Amino acid sequence: MLISVTSALRGTRAIGLRSLSTTSFLSASQGHDVPSSSAVDFTKSMYCDRREYPLPDVRFVSNLTPQQKALQVKETGPWNQLTNEEKLELYRISFNKSYAEMKIGSGDWRTIVGGVLYLLGFGGLLLWWTRIYVYGPVPHTLSEEYVAMQAKRMIDMRANPITGLSAKWDYQTNEWKK
Repeated sequence: MLISVTSALRGTRAIGLRSLSTTSFLSASQGHDVPSSSAVDFTKSMYCDRREYPLPDVRFVSNLTPQQKALQVKETGPWNQLTNEEKLELYRISFNKSYAEMKIGSGDWRTIVGGVLYLLGFGGLLLWWTRIYVYGPVPHTLSEEYVAMQAKRMIDMRANPITGLSAKWDYQTNEWKK
């Protein structure tokens, strides 16, 4: 079976692999049968299960077996003669999942939450390691006593007299204004 040049080039553009088109041309030129079952015909409607679009344009099963064809012939008759299994089989020919099955979540959120928690844990360990082994000790200027002494000195020097910290200080009583 020979591949046309346009279909091979279309596959190359979609996949982006030059070697794929080369091997396709090579096998087609040497007379090898290239499988075409993986090709998708995008000119036809495709089946999809979506909650917001519960009735797709095409049936789920497009190539029916002889048993399914016989069941479809039986479907045209009275439905009270069909068993529940046959009704379910007819439903599965048209639809892959029921609406209730579509509403069931996939459980992928567990993987995402696990990955986020793993990254947060790894980040916490990395932060802990850097605080112990990379950064030095905390400078004494960040202690509460030093910050209080620095504020007292700024007030005594009358730093920022109009706005700022010293505007809230009563210089006569040496206390904070209320």
